[in-house]
Amino acid sequence: MRIIGLDIHRAFAEAVLWQDGKLKRLGRIDMRRDRLEAFAATLHQDDSVVVEATGNAASVAAVISPHVKRVVIGNPMQVRVIAHAKIKTDTIDAGVLAQLYASGFLPEVWIPDEPTQALRRQVTRRNQIVRQRSRLKNIIQSILHAHLIPACPHQDLCGPKGRSWLSEQVLPDDERYAVERHLREFDRLGDDLQVIERDLARSALADESVARLMTIPGVDMVVALALAAAIGDIQRFEAPQKLVSYLGLNPSVRQSGPGPAYHGRITKQGRGHARGMLVEVAWAAARAPGPLRAFFLRVRSRRGQHVAAVATARKLAVLIWHLLRKGGSYLWARPALHARKMRDLELKGKRCSGPTLRLHV
Repeated sequence: MRIIGLDIHRAFAEAVLWQDGKLKRLGRIDMRRDRLEAFAATLHQDDSVVVEATGNAASVAAVISPHVKRVVIGNPMQVRVIAHAKIKTDTIDAGVLAQLYASGFLPEVWIPDEPTQALRRQVTRRNQIVRQRSRLKNIIQSILHAHLIPACPHQDLCGPKGRSWLSEQVLPDDERYAVERHLREFDRLGDDLQVIERDLARSALADESVARLMTIPGVDMVVALALAAAIGDIQRFEAPQKLVSYLGLNPSVRQSGPGPAYHGRITKQGRGHARGMLVEVAWAAARAPGPLRAFFLRVRSRRGQHVAAVATARKLAVLIWHLLRKGGSYLWARPALHARKMRDLELKGKRCSGPTLRLHV
C-alpha cells in the first residue's frame, strides 16, 4: 500500500511517500492546477493521498481524486502531533500525515460535494456583505459621534427616514462627502445582497428540507440554508448526538481514574457560524409558545438565561436531526407564520433579473 502525504502551502506542497513502513521524499509541487494534475498523473490508482485541511484542500482533492483510490483531508485541530511538534519541517509534517493515516489514527474531515460547497460559498458571501454593510453604518455613526450629533431617532440610519434626518445634520464638507460615499457603497452592497438572496431563495424553494426547517420558530431562509450548508448530507450522522458534537454544542467532559466525570462548557468545535445561528434561533424560540419555550424557561429558572439559550440550541440541533433524517415538519409549527415565511421566500426568488447561480442542497 502506498500513501502520499501532502503538506500544502499557498505556493507549493511538500510530498512524502509512505510504503512498507518507509518514508521517501517526493519533492515540492507548485500549487497550480496544471502542475498538480501532472503530479497526480504519476500516482497509482490504488494510492491514498492525505492532506491537511486548508483553504484550498478541497480543490486539491478534486484535482487528485480521479487519479488515486482515495483522498483524505485530516483535521488540523486534532492532529496535535504536528501542531505541537518540537522539530517541524514541511517534509516531517507530510510524513506524519502519511504515517497517521497508515496506522489508522488520522481524524478525517468530511469532503462535501460540489453543490454543498457552492452553497457554503454563497452563504459566506452573504455574511460578508452583511458585515460590510454593518461596518459602513458604524463608520457613519462614528462620524456623527465625533461631531457631537446625537443618535438617529429612527430605527434604520440608512433607511429613507434615517437618510432624510442625516441630510439635515450639520457636518464639515469633507465629512459630509465621506458620509455620502459610505451611503453609495452601502447601496451598492445592497444590490449585491439582493442578487445573492435571490439565488439562495430559488435554491431554497427547490429543496423540501429547507422548507421543513423553516417550520421551526425563528428559522428563516438565511438560517435554514446556513444550517443545510453546514450539515450537508444528514445521513452521515448516525445519531442526533453526532450532529450536536459536530456543531460544538456538546459539553466538555474531564474524567480520569475512578473519580467522577466533570462536565464543563460546550466544546465550541466544528461549525461556529451554524452554532451561533442556532443560539439566535433559541432566543427567538424562547418567545414563541410551544415546548421549546417551556424548556427554555425551565432551564432558565435553574441555570440562568444564557445557559438556557445554549441548552435550547442543543435541543434544536436534535430536532433538526429528526426533521432532516426522518422527514416531516415541526409538530408545533405555526401555519400562518410558516406561510408568511414561504411567501417572503417566493418574493425574494422573483427579485431582479439576470443570471442565476443554481444551488441544489
